[in-house]
Amino acid sequence: MSTDASEAHEGGVGVVDPKSDDQYIRFRCLPPGGPLNRWSHIITREHDFPASQAMLYGAGVPNEDMMKNAPHVGVATIWWEGNPVILEFGKIVKRGLEKQKMLAWQYNAVGVSDAITMGGEGMRYSLQSRDLIADSIETVTCAQHHDANISIPGCDKNMPGVIMAAARHNRPFIMIYGGTIRKGYSSLLERDVNVSTCYEAAGAFSYGTLQAKTNPGASGRTPSDVMSDLEQHACPGAGACGGMYTANTMATAIEAMGLTLPGSSSYPALSPEKARECERAAEVIKTTMEKDIRPRDLLTKESFENALVITMILGGSTNGVLHFLAMANTAEVPLTLDDVDRVSNKTPFLADLAPSGRYLMEDLYKIGGTPSVLKMLIKEGLINGNIPTVTGRTLAENVADWPDLPPDQPIIRPLSNPIKESGHIRVLRGNLAPEGAVAKITGKEGLSFTGKARVFDKEHELDTALAKGLIPRDENLVLIVRYEGPKGGPGMPEQLRASAAIIGAGLKNIALVTDGRYSGASHGFIVGHVTPEAAVGGPIALVENGDTVVIDAVRNRIDITNADDAVLDARRKNWKPPVPKVRRGALAKYARLVGDASHGAVTDQWGD
Repeated sequence: MSTDASEAHEGGVGVVDPKSDDQYIRFRCLPPGGPLNRWSHIITREHDFPASQAMLYGAGVPNEDMMKNAPHVGVATIWWEGNPVILEFGKIVKRGLEKQKMLAWQYNAVGVSDAITMGGEGMRYSLQSRDLIADSIETVTCAQHHDANISIPGCDKNMPGVIMAAARHNRPFIMIYGGTIRKGYSSLLERDVNVSTCYEAAGAFSYGTLQAKTNPGASGRTPSDVMSDLEQHACPGAGACGGMYTANTMATAIEAMGLTLPGSSSYPALSPEKARECERAAEVIKTTMEKDIRPRDLLTKESFENALVITMILGGSTNGVLHFLAMANTAEVPLTLDDVDRVSNKTPFLADLAPSGRYLMEDLYKIGGTPSVLKMLIKEGLINGNIPTVTGRTLAENVADWPDLPPDQPIIRPLSNPIKESGHIRVLRGNLAPEGAVAKITGKEGLSFTGKARVFDKEHELDTALAKGLIPRDENLVLIVRYEGPKGGPGMPEQLRASAAIIGAGLKNIALVTDGRYSGASHGFIVGHVTPEAAVGGPIALVENGDTVVIDAVRNRIDITNADDAVLDARRKNWKPPVPKVRRGALAKYARLVGDASHGAVTDQWGD
């Protein structure tokens, strides 16, 4: 068949999709304003693809009218049995689509649970699963000629994965966040707990400071009993980690970008509101299709600015930086570390949310959730409420009817009394990170740190030292963990096990620096994403035990102060690149393709 845009054929006009990108396959489709089966009609019209139609009848298309006229909507659930509720949400969405006389095709993309893999070799597969998810959804959407996509992710990198896929296929799209977990309760500690509590308790356990409260039910309980109690009660059901960790960081940011229904990021996974959101998605995707609202219409510089602002306001994860850069790269939006730095400099940090604060997403939900926060920020001029959204309305219109934040609520401070006048995420540069590093510094731990370097060539080396109580309390140390970047890890694993153990052990004399990354649950004086990474010969590979490292979050510098360029050049002559330990499979493929962290650690850099 010809792909001439002007070719007429029986059953419609074949046109090249004007919103498709040259770097991806351009598909023949019906023009906007007509039937909603713009892409699927290619295989369902007349008898051009009889075998395709035969297979579709076999897969459940009920009759010829539905075959010829019903749009096909993919429902991508990022599911495995460790995250059971996601599959059920997909089934609710499917039923809603069928009520709207659409053909719903549910399928799964694989996901990795960071909380389960944290600190082990499995964590190396976490970040690369972002690309695997994007590849899976792009593949099914385009191969099966779906007319729209509704994606339901849960854990953190799953969300940028589905957004990257949406930017690639650029067909009507909605994301439904799988929702946050409820908080747990420890009777032995007599307080609310969550998954991060377990990691911090491990540090206290190693340093001999973990003990039960003195309530009658805790009499005679050992530190091991406390750990068992935490393990059994920290996660009382389904949902993503409950603090302003990476999952909730990405969910709130993507809602601020207009890619979800209002409230999606703050509804708990097991709340009735989350089920109702899934029911409503079919109606909204139909509107999105009728108005031809596409992901790239919404993935703009303005919407990314919104994402950065709300991340700074809420104290979000440094992983957000990595994911925003990757999402922007896929959508061909020019976003850089300098933009992150600029927004951080002008945006206050307001939220008393974990990990550095007291409250969880469940608490924010009870006072109005993300829409009420957005409503306040739009009113104050910090968020652009004029951006379009998947609902067909502006962001401001989406939240106009939501309640204001209660005046006496303790979670979101007023602009007149911020926790920190500028953002907690700092972009650092210096002779240790000439191409950038990302720090999470709330101000509670101070704004600068000087210490002697103690070098670990892999995360497990530091984990072992902490487990054995070998990190002293009597001198300021900058713990360097290297060869854990995107290529060197490979996979750039999160290092919550170490950062949480340091907090739990009360080691306030420590700063952490790595070419890997940190979980959103990490806090303390931490610097990640050091670029260039050690595996490619970056300066972090040249640091020696005893070097003086200065981290300055006011001047946004990170430097080895006792080693000038001449010293580093001399060390570099003796440096040899490590032999890759992973030579085949997904991680080896990822290491060969992946770019640096300062550009989002992507495998398909825009402009290549």
